[in-house]
Amino acid sequence: MSKLDRRKFLKKSSLTTAAMATWSLVPEYLRANSSRPSNSQYMGDFAAPKIENVRAAFIGVGARGGDHLKFLASLPRTEVVGICDVYEDLVKEKVTWVREVSDESRHTNIALYFGDENQWMKMLKELRPDVVFIATNWSNHAPMAIEAINQGAHAFVEVPIATTVQEMWHIVDASERTQKHCMMLENVNYSRDELMFLNMCRQGLIGDILHGEAAYIHELRWQMEEQKRGTGSWRTYHYANRNGNLYPTHGLGPVAQYMSLGRGEDTFGSLVSFSSPAMGRKHYAENNYPQEHQWNQLEYKGGDLNTSIIKTNLGRTILVQWDETSPRPYSRLNLIQGTKGALAGFPTRVALEGGIEGITENHHSWAQGEQLEKLYAKYDHPLYKRLNETAKGSGHGGMDGIMVYRIVECLQKGLPLDQNVYEGCFWSAVAPLSERSVATGGQPQPFPDFTRGNWKNTRPLAIID
Repeated sequence: MSKLDRRKFLKKSSLTTAAMATWSLVPEYLRANSSRPSNSQYMGDFAAPKIENVRAAFIGVGARGGDHLKFLASLPRTEVVGICDVYEDLVKEKVTWVREVSDESRHTNIALYFGDENQWMKMLKELRPDVVFIATNWSNHAPMAIEAINQGAHAFVEVPIATTVQEMWHIVDASERTQKHCMMLENVNYSRDELMFLNMCRQGLIGDILHGEAAYIHELRWQMEEQKRGTGSWRTYHYANRNGNLYPTHGLGPVAQYMSLGRGEDTFGSLVSFSSPAMGRKHYAENNYPQEHQWNQLEYKGGDLNTSIIKTNLGRTILVQWDETSPRPYSRLNLIQGTKGALAGFPTRVALEGGIEGITENHHSWAQGEQLEKLYAKYDHPLYKRLNETAKGSGHGGMDGIMVYRIVECLQKGLPLDQNVYEGCFWSAVAPLSERSVATGGQPQPFPDFTRGNWKNTRPLAIID
């Protein structure tokens, strides 16, 4: 070996050793799966082959899954092929819902699965649907989505996409390996105000974006009445056993898309998180149930209110709050601050430097209330204007319908989805990362890069018509 070759070899070996030493210090949850197949494909701007007639199956048809099923069944060139739930009455009820919204030429052979908790796997193997909608308890989201993908279906998963970072990596790997979509059903991205704010941000009306605020403030103690079945029967245990920002995506999803996080411009950096004392659920249980009741046997560890702060790759900040316990009005905050103005929610308000022509004189006054009608007329998102009438009557003021319509439209036309698998993982990762930060006294927690660096080449979400 020549001196030059030896020098290169030693330098390369030293760098490799240093890299390996550094890598050994990286927490396990940040590491990409080393067994990722070589034929995997990045899914950021992925467009699946067109599906002319979308065959859909549904796992979990309580409140959320049932609404998705009913709206999808009303859309042209769709077929509901399977419905699965633990409860027989829910499954049979949803068949009648399908009949109410469709003619007799479609949805004629719906297979029903219920009773056994593993019936969903049987349904996937027997029916081989094109798409699967999953609206079950949080712990089942990841295993069900991964199995659906492995069985050849695109998976559409209720919030959150998973509860652990490891599960999120498994979802990413499965989606990339099979070239099947796995989209988290973040419906708030399709709300009128959130769509308008996205449109205004894309037009540069608030200048360079500096900061966002997102929240899920929603008093849900009443769900503790659901003890044998329903959301409260399993969600209450999350409140008791986990201490963090457990439900971040409704507020964070839109703000992340305003900022184009994970899409070419910027991405998630790190997070710090703090929780308040855990008092509300304990007091509620003591005041509303007998001493021997199951809710009075729990040790409520999760703080009533969690405040997390995200620092992005470019140094921008996002405040993310969560509180499903305290008595106060509903809010998602939905604030985005730029160098030329701010857009804010609850109530919806707009302030721009220099004022808004015909509405406000300067940025010291909000345009709000009836004044917003002029802004809606000028800046309503084209998607909202096109689909608002179609989606009327669907859940959450029509946002659910716009979301499901867009999913079907993208699949039928072979277009990329509005939310990719990585966004679902980034937004959901706030929950487990916040738990780690709270447990360590607020120490910063770096976000995994679920895109493996490919976010830099991913297009920002377009303002589509």
